[in-house]
Amino acid sequence: MEDIRSASGEQELVTRDQAAQSDQHHPIRNQIRGVGYFSRIGPGIVTGAADDDPSGIGTYSQIGATQGYRSLWVAPVLLPFAFAIQEACARIALVTGEGLARVIKRRFPAPVLYLMVALVAIANTVNIAADLSSMAAVIRMFIPASQIVVVVTVALIVSIAEILIPYHRYAKVLRWLCLSLLSYVIVLFVADVNWALVWNGLTSISITWSKTDLTALIALAGTTISPYLFFWQAAEEMEEGLHAPDISQTHVKAMRGDVLAGMFSGVFVMFAIMTTSAATLFETGITNITSPEQAAAALRPIAGDLAGLLFALGILGTGLLAVPVLAGSTAYAVSEAFGWRESLERKPSQAKQFYAVIAVSMAIALLLNLLGINPMQSLVLAAIINGLTAPILMFVIWRISRDKQLLGQWHAPWWSSLLVGLGAIAMTALPVLWLFAS
Repeated sequence: MEDIRSASGEQELVTRDQAAQSDQHHPIRNQIRGVGYFSRIGPGIVTGAADDDPSGIGTYSQIGATQGYRSLWVAPVLLPFAFAIQEACARIALVTGEGLARVIKRRFPAPVLYLMVALVAIANTVNIAADLSSMAAVIRMFIPASQIVVVVTVALIVSIAEILIPYHRYAKVLRWLCLSLLSYVIVLFVADVNWALVWNGLTSISITWSKTDLTALIALAGTTISPYLFFWQAAEEMEEGLHAPDISQTHVKAMRGDVLAGMFSGVFVMFAIMTTSAATLFETGITNITSPEQAAAALRPIAGDLAGLLFALGILGTGLLAVPVLAGSTAYAVSEAFGWRESLERKPSQAKQFYAVIAVSMAIALLLNLLGINPMQSLVLAAIINGLTAPILMFVIWRISRDKQLLGQWHAPWWSSLLVGLGAIAMTALPVLWLFAS
C-alpha cells in the first residue's frame, strides 16, 4: 500500500490505511466561493497555466502572425479534449492514490511504461532548454547581460527553489504565478482587434489540405494537450493530498470544476495570444516570428510599449511557472517507473533519486543552451516527441480510466471515454494526414 504524507514536522509518511481515517484529500476544494478563493484553487489551475509556457507562447504567436484570425476556431474545439484527458488523470490519481506512472506500471507491460517515460523525459528536457532561452532573452530586453549568464542564473534559481522549498509553500508561489496569464488578457484589449473577424474565425472552421495548415493544427494540439501535463496533474493531486483520497461525489465535482477552470484559462490565453498576434503582427505584414521574445519586441511599436511590456512579463512569469512543472513531471514519471520515493514535500535527503532527476533534467537543459542549440529547433524536436507520445499515452489513459476493477464506480463516464478516445484518434491521424497533404 502506497504511502502518503502526514503533517508531522519531519514530513514522515503514513500508510494509506491509516490516512483513510481522514475525510479530505483537498481541503482547499471544500469551498469554491467567498473570500480567499484564490488560496483554495486546486491543481487544475496550475496545470492549465503551465500549459502556456514560453514555447507555447511562441507557437501561438507564430500561428497568429502567419494565419491571422482564421485558426481561432481551434481553441474552442481543443478545450473539451484537453479537459477530458486532464480530468481522467486527476480522477485516476484521486481514486487509486497513486501517480500516473505507477498505475501504468501495474496495468501495462514494462516496455510500454519505459517508452512513455523516456519520451516524456526527453521532450520535457528539450522544452526546458527552449523555455530557459526565451526567459533569458526577455530579461535581456530590460537588463543588459550575457545570454549565457542569464540562462544559468534563471536555471539555478528555479532549481534551488523547487528542490529546497516544501511543496505546500511552493504551490502557493505557483498559484500566484498563474496571474501572469492576465497580462495576455490585458494585451488583448490594448491591441486594436477586429472583433467581427474574431467571431468569424471562432465560428468558421477554416483549414486547407496542405502541410502548412496541418502543421499548425498539429502544433496547437500538441502544445495544448502535452504528456507532461498528464503526469503533473496526477502528481499534484497526490502532492496536495495531505489527507486521504476523498472520492465523494461532491469532491469529484469540485475536481472537475477545478480542472475545467484550469484548462479554460490555458485555452483562453492561447486564443488571446493568437488574436493579439493576428491583430498586430499579421495585419502589419510581420509574419516571421521565430520566438516569443521576438513577438514581444514586435508588439511594442505596433500596439504600444504597454502591450510589449505585458507580453514580455507574461513570458517570464509563465516560464517561471512552467519550467518547474516540466522538471517536476519528469521526476515523478521516472521515480514512479523505478519505484523510487517521490514527493516535492519530502526533503532532498528523503527522496534523493527524485530530486536527482530534477537536477539532471535542468543540467542537461542548461548544457543544451551552453552548446548553443537553436531554441526553435528545440521546440520543433519537443513538439515532434510530444506528438508521438501524446496519442499513445492518451490511449493508455483511456484504457485505465475505463477499468472498473481498478476504479470501481469512478470509472470513466461515457462523455470522458468518448472525448479521450476521439482525441487520441485525432492526434494519431493528424501526422498521417500530414504525410499525404500537398
